[in-house]
Amino acid sequence: MKPADLLARHPEAWRDATRHPFLDSVRDGTLPTQSFVTWLAQDYLFATDELTVQAHLLPSAPRYTQSLLISNLAALDAELSWFEGRAKELNLALNAKPQSATAAYGAFMRTFAELPFAAALTATWAIERAYLEAWQSALPGHPLYREYIERWTNLGFAGFVDAMEQMTARALEDGTADKEAEAAFLEVADLERKFWDMAWSVE
Repeated sequence: MKPADLLARHPEAWRDATRHPFLDSVRDGTLPTQSFVTWLAQDYLFATDELTVQAHLLPSAPRYTQSLLISNLAALDAELSWFEGRAKELNLALNAKPQSATAAYGAFMRTFAELPFAAALTATWAIERAYLEAWQSALPGHPLYREYIERWTNLGFAGFVDAMEQMTARALEDGTADKEAEAAFLEVADLERKFWDMAWSVE
């Protein structure tokens, strides 16, 4: 199985993960301010969880994956600093309590250490691929949000996602983790949808 097979098998789940009224509103400039504030604070918490999980995954990672995973850690660290800078400019606090969708996503990522490595890598790829496609759906974006859109649609990030897909395909080659990888992929798709729902509805 290859990562592309998962996209082909589950088009509806993937569409729901990467297309959402929240993103449509980012594109046309009608996003309610509170929805944006909620997304910013909760995505910061998500990225914090992801950095921790990926750092714990690295020691058991096969050698051929380590360089890209280390690059991902550096990118996540830079992303947290970027969020902190944006929040300071907007006079927003980032010490919000995790909402249910954020907490559920963090809990799922913390199970990566218990999964076959290929399944954990599949989930990591799916997270990054979902973010790329979701923000691409908001292009070109309203000027208020263009900086955010460009951060996750630029060629550098797209190239990273492509490299992650190739690495995931290699990890899945022997087929021993196909069942767990598919389940992880579907869990990411569901959690992505719930995360957008959370930001859009504002709990």
